[in-house]
Formats: sequence, C-alpha cells, structure tokens
Amino acid sequence: MALTFVAGAVDATSYLGLGRVFTANMTGNMVLLGLAAGRIQGLDALRSGTAFVGFAVGVAIGARILGRATGEVHFWPPRVTAALSVEAVLLAAMAVGWLWADAQPERRWLEVLIALSAGAMGIQSAAAQRLAVASVSTTFVTGTLTSVISQLALFGHPATGWPLRAGVVLALTIGAAVDALVLLHAPVLAPLVPLLALAAVVAIAARYFSTK
Repeated sequence: MALTFVAGAVDATSYLGLGRVFTANMTGNMVLLGLAAGRIQGLDALRSGTAFVGFAVGVAIGARILGRATGEVHFWPPRVTAALSVEAVLLAAMAVGWLWADAQPERRWLEVLIALSAGAMGIQSAAAQRLAVASVSTTFVTGTLTSVISQLALFGHPATGWPLRAGVVLALTIGAAVDALVLLHAPVLAPLVPLLALAAVVAIAARYFSTK
C-alpha cells in the first residue's frame, strides 16, 4: 500500500509539474503518447516517449538487481529492498533537480526529470512483481480494482484478499491527492512526498527482512 501511495504521488508530480505526462502509469502514458502522435504535437510526444523509455530502462535495471527467482520462499526477498534503494536514489536525484529548478523545470531539464521519475517507477514495478501479491500492482491498479469489484459482487470473504486490494486502490488515490495539495501550497516540496514514503518502506524492509 505504501509503494502504491508512492506511485500516486509520483504521477501527481509528473502530470501536474512535468508537462502532463504519467511516469508511473504506463497505460495512461501510452494513451497520451498516441494522442500526441495523432495530433502531431512533438513536444508532448517527446515527453511521453521519454517517460516510456525511462520506465523500460528502470524495469530492466530492476530485473538485473532482482535476478532470477529461486525456489526459496521469502515473504519479502532481500533483493527487493536493494531494488527499492536504487529507486530511492533516482527519486532523490529527481527531487534535487526539481528543487534546483525551483519547481518550474525548463525544457533542458524537463526530460531529465521525467526520465529519472519514470526510471524509478520502472524499478518499483519490477520489485512489486517479484513480491507476487495476487492481483496487486503498485503503479497501475485497473486489474486490482477489477478484482476488488468482482470479489464484492460475489460477496467474497475478506480472506480472499479484497480488503488489501481495496486499500491499494485507495492508497494510489490518497498519494495523488496529498501530492497535489503539496504542489498547490508548497510546490518545491512535492517530490519529497513520495521520496519520504519510499524511504520509510526501505528502512522498514531493511529492518525486518534482512539478508540473513
């Protein structure tokens, strides 16, 4: 849920502060890329394309860090914590660039910040996939929402996991809302919202799911 909060906050910053582009939700971003291409809007297409490439590179980096899945059973594999730590470095770099630009990045920095943000979300997506929580992703929740509604329609027992999935959907919304409020009242602090939430996840994971 905390990681989904991070994704919601990152998408709020990228959409409202980096030129109407999603850097966590690649489904929405590819729609924006298609719209920009269809309307021949070069700069919009460049931003969406940069987000896609950054996300893909992030997923590849995450996959390399995580390695191949082994037969060992880990509730939270230590390599997931390592991948999230690299994600935190990218979000920190993005926050520094945002602060340097005084929350108003110009063209020469805009694509760099988009790439850093999308790369971080790509790593997070790879890490979440390794956690293998059924019907749960941390960067897009359409499938998770479908699962929740289906379980509720069938009067599913809480043991089926729908409360967690509902919490994930809510966390994405709350993350976006919180970051949007920060962007409105203290825009220079907006990237710190997902960064601090992610840092908390990494710290807790390092404490309770060590390499032992």
